[in-house]
Amino acid sequence: MPSPIVQTLKLVCHPESHNAAVRGISVAVRRASGDELAIGYTIAGEFERLLMPPTPATRTAHELWKHTCCECFIARKGHPEYYEFNFSPSGEWAAYAFSNYREGVALIGETLDPRIAVRRFADRLELDASIALERFPLRYRGGALALGLSAVIEDVGGELSYWALRHPSAKPDFHHRDSFTLELLSY
Repeated sequence: MPSPIVQTLKLVCHPESHNAAVRGISVAVRRASGDELAIGYTIAGEFERLLMPPTPATRTAHELWKHTCCECFIARKGHPEYYEFNFSPSGEWAAYAFSNYREGVALIGETLDPRIAVRRFADRLELDASIALERFPLRYRGGALALGLSAVIEDVGGELSYWALRHPSAKPDFHHRDSFTLELLSY
């Protein structure tokens, strides 16, 4: 069995948003054997100027994108449906299923229950999330996936900045299919 390939990418801030306290956001992604998707976000910056939620117990929550959170959009290449995962530095998470562009509902229960680990340092925050793709419908297993990786960062003034691999529209829109630029093949 070949070893998993790790891809490390940089997120860019949307031109309509700005956050001078963030020095950069990188994301490492690998698709491991057993169809596990591992994502590691590193947010570097001046954390005294950023709002990071406290760390409670891991649980599901809604509207995490209204504050600092990391996001992952997962689609099967050639299919309109996709999933959205939100991971908060608090350990909270949310998952949504969409049949088409922004047509979806929150997933009920903890069906896709990702594993999340958060490490805080003076100059960076590291958030690791692991998603078991075997819990997805069969068409997601073993096939090529298109991923959109993004983050919302809140500063102490309550302003949000929007970070993604690519911003294809004038307004921040992580659901835009042209922002799902990372292709992961199965192996």
